[in-house]
Amino acid sequence: MENNYIEEQRYLKAKKRVKDVKGFYIHLVIEVFSLITIVAVNLIFSPGYHWFWFAAPGIVFVIILHWFLVFGHTKIGFGKEWEAKKIQELIDEDKKISK
Repeated sequence: MENNYIEEQRYLKAKKRVKDVKGFYIHLVIEVFSLITIVAVNLIFSPGYHWFWFAAPGIVFVIILHWFLVFGHTKIGFGKEWEAKKIQELIDEDKKISK
């Protein structure tokens, strides 16, 4: 019974992770097309003044922020995995002291 619960929890966690990764890639594609559109509109309608440089850093910043939320926090050691790992370390340390 407990094994089924653990497997279901793993499945739900993996499903959420896939949803997050898929959302990031969709966001990335939309932002790339948006940036291409902004550059094209700028170069077509006002080629003498490149105002797209004001929008580009914002778009790039949002993509980096979204990447960090989906992938980055686990790569540098933050997130739920870190919390679970730290809790387990403290429990193990307490067990060693108790013996």
